[in-house]
Amino acid sequence: MSKAPKKKTAATDDERLPVLKTYKLYVGGKFPRTESGRYYEPQVKGKSLGNICQASRKDVRDAVVAARAAQSGWAGRTPCNRGQILYRIGEMLEGRAEQFVTELEQQGLSHKQAQTETIASIDRLVYYAGWCDKYQQIFSSVNPVASSHFNFSLLEPTGVVFIVAAESSPLLGLVSLVAPVIAGGNSCIVLASESKPLSAITFGEVLHSSDVPGGVVNILTGNKQELAQHFARHLDINSVAYDGDDSEFLKTLQADAVSNVKRVRHYQCDWHRDDSANPYLIKDFCEIKTTWHPIEQIGASGSGY
Repeated sequence: MSKAPKKKTAATDDERLPVLKTYKLYVGGKFPRTESGRYYEPQVKGKSLGNICQASRKDVRDAVVAARAAQSGWAGRTPCNRGQILYRIGEMLEGRAEQFVTELEQQGLSHKQAQTETIASIDRLVYYAGWCDKYQQIFSSVNPVASSHFNFSLLEPTGVVFIVAAESSPLLGLVSLVAPVIAGGNSCIVLASESKPLSAITFGEVLHSSDVPGGVVNILTGNKQELAQHFARHLDINSVAYDGDDSEFLKTLQADAVSNVKRVRHYQCDWHRDDSANPYLIKDFCEIKTTWHPIEQIGASGSGY
């Protein structure tokens, strides 16, 4: 009599290979794989976080094309509508808060730190949503002039902004720069934290399911040293924001940006502080436009309006 075959038992964790998630880029409202086909696996305590796209020069160029195409339409939205959309991003992030807490823990933060960072990021979006229809009142002016003219100074968006996000604050550091940049009518490309990139790509999923038009925010992952000259020298990027303490990298950015007179903003602060959020960050990525308008004279008396 033949023996019955033995039942196969489920493989233990030591016997099977884990299926790692592939985190794609977020460009133009879509999730493409990197053009280069390269990936890297950041490690935390010996465990891989996943397959992370290593963006190339072509990916930067594609993101700039998407950002430029979206910028004028986004700037043309009413300030109230931009505020509604930023608030909606905060709502969507609130609904996925547990996922962000889990991913932040996977990237080395404690449970308390992860909760604090997630809640602060939601509050930061709501804060800048409230400023969308108010910052013009604070920073614009009617200027006194000696001639018979009205003279107005108004803020206009810089255009396309490239953001090198904080390495140590993978979610709050990113949100704290993205929110004021888009609140002012700019579009942006973000280079996420290289060692802690999960939160950035998941934030792209939040943007994708909110009301933000495709191309207004684009998110890349990869090595900042490799990509620095490509975005600093790109003629269709109007400004660069760098959040970090690498003085040599900052010098490289500033030197490369000289070729096209690109403004480089440097930030190195604790984004958890209350004073790290303010409307001056919106102003940092705006240009001041001054307009002259003649006062029409009425009759011989010379009175005008």
